[in-house]
Amino acid sequence: MKFVSWNVNGLRACMKKGFSSFFEEMNADIFSVQETKMQEDQKDFTFHGYYEYWNSADKKGYSGTLIYTKQKPLQVRYGIDGKYNDEGRLITLEFENFYYITVYVPNSQRELTRLAYRMEFEDDFRAYLIRLDQHKPVIVCGDLNVAHQEIDLKNPKENERNAGFTIEERTKFQLLLDSGFVDTFRFLNPNKVQYSWWSYMFQARMKDIGWRIDYYVISRRLSDQIKNSIIYSEIMGSDHCPVSIEIF
Repeated sequence: MKFVSWNVNGLRACMKKGFSSFFEEMNADIFSVQETKMQEDQKDFTFHGYYEYWNSADKKGYSGTLIYTKQKPLQVRYGIDGKYNDEGRLITLEFENFYYITVYVPNSQRELTRLAYRMEFEDDFRAYLIRLDQHKPVIVCGDLNVAHQEIDLKNPKENERNAGFTIEERTKFQLLLDSGFVDTFRFLNPNKVQYSWWSYMFQARMKDIGWRIDYYVISRRLSDQIKNSIIYSEIMGSDHCPVSIEIF
């Protein structure tokens, strides 16, 4: 199966920058989107052959997640036990043999004004994944808004207290991995330097001054089934690029 994930930073804008072509080219079994920044009733596009599930933020033009899937899930859940739906942060699809989750983890913001909220989200999210994992394997994708290790961003020393690379955020991600999960890209590529997000400022993308903050994280017992984990850094259309995995 092929799974693809992309933080599009506004789906309507990304549709004008090649989203449809990339979507069709990938022919993914499941295609996940973060930061849709729109409501479902605002769309004027359809992808045939897919069921679609939206979790839009209450505030228009903000956040939001979306999943396209060829196979109809057994069950769909939004948020974490009813929380975080006001910002459209999470969708869970249950299939016969696994759970599939797309998530847009809150950004801690400048001056770390949302770090406390982020820490609460992290704890709730980890507990939720552990609970699901007790029933069947879990596949998680999305913008996790953290560069886990120094190899995962261009300038680690300069960013130690910046959102996305604080010790608090990195520790929470490590706690998730220690709870029985695997970062698929780093599992297959222990020393590879590749990024999935670049600032719009200072020609960061052209200079490849980036961060790896978009992930596929899976239950450890699935790790021997990972065929590949790809970052499509050449694909434009957003400040993030798509990521994917294939599983036997």
